[in-house]
Amino acid sequence: MGNTDKFEMIANIYDTAERIQIAKVSSDAIREYVVDAKSKNAIDFGCGTGLVGMNLLKDFHSMLFLDTSPNMINQIKQKISDFNIQNADTLCFDFEKEGLSNLHADYIFMAQVLLHIDDYEFVLLRLFDVLNEGGHLIIVDFNKNENISSDLVHNGFHQDGLTDKMTKIGYKNIQSKTFYSGSKIFMGQDASMFILDAQK
Repeated sequence: MGNTDKFEMIANIYDTAERIQIAKVSSDAIREYVVDAKSKNAIDFGCGTGLVGMNLLKDFHSMLFLDTSPNMINQIKQKISDFNIQNADTLCFDFEKEGLSNLHADYIFMAQVLLHIDDYEFVLLRLFDVLNEGGHLIIVDFNKNENISSDLVHNGFHQDGLTDKMTKIGYKNIQSKTFYSGSKIFMGQDASMFILDAQK
């Protein structure tokens, strides 16, 4: 996945007050779309240090924290150990490079992950294959922001455009909304965030 090298370097200092706050807002937004999931399994895709997924552990039967950065995964392993968490596991893996035919989930959520993925349509297709029938992919990311120009990340997404691409893949019942705006939260720029829920 994009920018793995960068995340490798900042893993042990990643959990800043601002990131913890954004993760809380994001996980609260995700929770609104999680229905009757105590018996369901989830994947926190591109989980970083697990800030979002840790907030949602009690909502699911089990949670797999998946990231391309070994150092990020090590941070989560430490948290799982420190808090004696029983219903979580970790996987260091890059969906842009290979597929996992034996991996399946009822819910996959990705918070501020899509903007780091160069060929994100390909990854959305891979995630479609991972979802169980009727399963949900929930995306939290930035709305398109023309003030940002970067070689490292997409400068956000148009919700309509993303919905069209996902419909072509086969996702259905897609709904999205802007749920948060903040000062200097996207590469030093004021920005707004959306949540999108799609079903297989």
